[in-house]
Amino acid sequence: MAHGTIEIDHARCKGCELCTTVCPKQIIVMDTTTLNAKGYHPANLFDPDDHCTGCAICAVICPDTCITVYREAAVHLERR
Repeated sequence: MAHGTIEIDHARCKGCELCTTVCPKQIIVMDTTTLNAKGYHPANLFDPDDHCTGCAICAVICPDTCITVYREAAVHLERR
């Protein structure tokens, strides 16, 4: 299975929650305890069990391009 992670630019996030609605693993949550300089609750990745696949759906839907996706390269082993 693919493995990845994301980084969210909290300073630019406007808290629209679109990323939380499209994450297939439901590991993006809103930080209701913090406000950024613009006064918004930013999104956070909550992935203690490393479920993120780096699918990038969250980055595609983010209207402010606040999400950077990192994905591990797949290693293909040749079977003989």
